[in-house]
Amino acid sequence: MPSVFFEVPNTLKTKGYNLEHNFGHGKQHLSSLLVTLNILSLLFHTGLELIDQKYTLLRSHLPTRKTFFDDLRALTRYMYFDSWEHLLTFMLEGLELEIPPNTS
Repeated sequence: MPSVFFEVPNTLKTKGYNLEHNFGHGKQHLSSLLVTLNILSLLFHTGLELIDQKYTLLRSHLPTRKTFFDDLRALTRYMYFDSWEHLLTFMLEGLELEIPPNTS
């Protein structure tokens, strides 16, 4: 079997998606819904890594997804950002990283 088949469940369990905490909740469909949302978030984040240079740069300079998500949570709790681009630019400037060319 391809190794990718085994990487997705491992990523969902060990890289901040907390998949193992979703089983056993609800009586009928809640656990299925939570697993589906976890898989969708993994796909979304993978897509961001492929197409968003700012996101990729930030993720490469922050040690874990948990750190990245904790920073997002703290910033958006207390500050308003006009857009995703504005938020990522603010984070890059705060970390004193060079903003990638061809981005706003």
